[in-house]
Amino acid sequence: TNSTTYPFEVIDVNDAPTGTSLSGTAIDENDDGGIVGDLTTADEDAGDSHTYTLSGADKDSFDVVNGQLKLKDGVSANYEEKNSYSVTVTATDSGGLTTSEVFTVTINDVNDAPTGINISRTGLMDNTEAAVVGTLTTVDEDAVDNHTYTVSDDRFEIVDGVLRLKSDQSVNLSDDSNIDLVITVTDSQGAEYQETVTIFVGGIRLDNYNLDENSDGSIVGKIVEVKGLDTTGVTYTLSGEDARYFELLSDGTLKLRDGIELDYER
Repeated sequence: TNSTTYPFEVIDVNDAPTGTSLSGTAIDENDDGGIVGDLTTADEDAGDSHTYTLSGADKDSFDVVNGQLKLKDGVSANYEEKNSYSVTVTATDSGGLTTSEVFTVTINDVNDAPTGINISRTGLMDNTEAAVVGTLTTVDEDAVDNHTYTVSDDRFEIVDGVLRLKSDQSVNLSDDSNIDLVITVTDSQGAEYQETVTIFVGGIRLDNYNLDENSDGSIVGKIVEVKGLDTTGVTYTLSGEDARYFELLSDGTLKLRDGIELDYER
């Protein structure tokens, strides 16, 4: 026998990458350009470099910058509109070989600040103590949230979402035809929103307050609707010490009852 040893050189050829991982898969909503996580690619070629491209249903919302998967600048997620995204990341090595992974990016629901205040009615009758103005509701993307309110004018209070005058307060049309109230709403996480609400003060006014004595059933005047006060569906009744002498006609005219005359000297 005869033996000979031959040396063989193993030539290193490019190995395809075998997988890509992502260090995080969740971001908070409302985070403009938020970073999802770092991309790393498994590759037997220890010194190989990799570039990344994106595809899939939500690729247009994302970028890869310095090896990080992130939302594009100017893009933020809204949990109430879309709570997860799907994106395919393809890693390409220096030899043009690739591997692809599909990642689901979950959106964390964070507290959204209120964005608006609505009020059911903005009219208020003058000289009426503890008068109710209207019910407040808040515009808030968080479907289930609690809200508390404060109002800038000490004559008013908000109880169980209802704006009203305090029990010992009233307003007068001659002093305030409209009142600007700054209402602050605070949600359960302490986020605030302010809005100015204008309250219109109205009252019952006659176009005349004089009548001659000795005039049977004479007309006093007609009710004047005060601009700014919603009087839809309003009806009028008479009360007070001398109400028995007067009546209201269907067209809003106040007059003495037939058979009634007034005597100035009495």
